[in-house]
Amino acid sequence: MWYEILPSFAIMTVCMIIPGVATAQIHKFTNGGKEKRIVRVPWQWYMTERDKRVSGTGNYHDSKGLENIH
Repeated sequence: MWYEILPSFAIMTVCMIIPGVATAQIHKFTNGGKEKRIVRVPWQWYMTERDKRVSGTGNYHDSKGLENIH
């Protein structure tokens, strides 16, 4: 019957989801709790560079907020 395909479909779905979730978790672990930024347009690159400068550590994921801007 048609429902015999459900276990195979569930296994394939889980196998397709695992790499994306695992990648996001690895990025969060290596970047101090924040997901990795993906730069697709020049504005995003500019903001990443600004956050590196503002953080004082040279890492975009260590941004401190408005109190660090002089």
